[in-house]
Amino acid sequence: MKFGQVADPGGINFKLPKDPAATTELLSKAKGKGFEVSVGCAKWNKTDLKGFYPKGVKDELEYYAGQFNSIELNATFYNMPTADQVIKWKEKTPKGFKFFPKLTNSISHVKRLTPDSLPVAETFCNAIANFEEKLGMAFLQLHDKFSPKEFEKLTNFIEHFPKGIPLAVEVRNENWFADPLHWSAFCDLLQKKKMANIIVDTAGRRDMVHMRLTSPEAFIRFVGCNDDAIDKKRLDDWLKRIKKWQEEGLKKLYFFVHQNVELSSPLLSAYFIEKLNKILDLNLHIPQMPDNDKGKGQGKLF
Repeated sequence: MKFGQVADPGGINFKLPKDPAATTELLSKAKGKGFEVSVGCAKWNKTDLKGFYPKGVKDELEYYAGQFNSIELNATFYNMPTADQVIKWKEKTPKGFKFFPKLTNSISHVKRLTPDSLPVAETFCNAIANFEEKLGMAFLQLHDKFSPKEFEKLTNFIEHFPKGIPLAVEVRNENWFADPLHWSAFCDLLQKKKMANIIVDTAGRRDMVHMRLTSPEAFIRFVGCNDDAIDKKRLDDWLKRIKKWQEEGLKKLYFFVHQNVELSSPLLSAYFIEKLNKILDLNLHIPQMPDNDKGKGQGKLF
């Protein structure tokens, strides 16, 4: 992911901001027990995740799904999925695997949530409904220029979004975060609809690390800067915050790792998963890196 990329990440203050009072209050009211965790990458393409696949792997998704328990499905942003395609993807993955498909750009970037985008959204939802129990959550990434001036369009879209399909929303235009009134209205809308407010942690857009949860589900898109020392420290900070949220009432965590150069995304994901297992007493599978050169089987990714 190139969004938020900077030339010198060493000059960025990556410290996570404090939680707003609204997040703490929301988590304190969350009911029920249990904690569900989904961690993955944005793609399963062998070209992007170079070195992740053993030699001779014939089906990349099938192998990926044996290493991770979820995928942030960006492929659906560029092409409208069909029911047949969704079923094929579903059948290649094991029990418990989750897909998080991004709404097609014809909805978010071409039609920009105008009323005639709703039939397209319905087509999209009819297709991804075929993931059935393997559908984690769909997510809507709005155009960078989609500003608070278009709040009415966003409200109408959310009000009429197909029922039964969970949705998370990501806004990018700086004006959402700069004006407290606009930000409050947006967050109140999502909280009323019990929709997740996506947090994007990337070097060049620190305003998007807003820490405002609108449901007891944290949807985090972490963008590394291909500097291991910096990125691992950033993940360590996230681990502390996630533990705090889980103790306060968080029910679900969706954490997807991107990189400016995606080939090392599995490396960071494995680091994060192993640490997450320890700090929260989980037993998530830690992805492995094949030793393609020596033929000695698999070893840890880091």
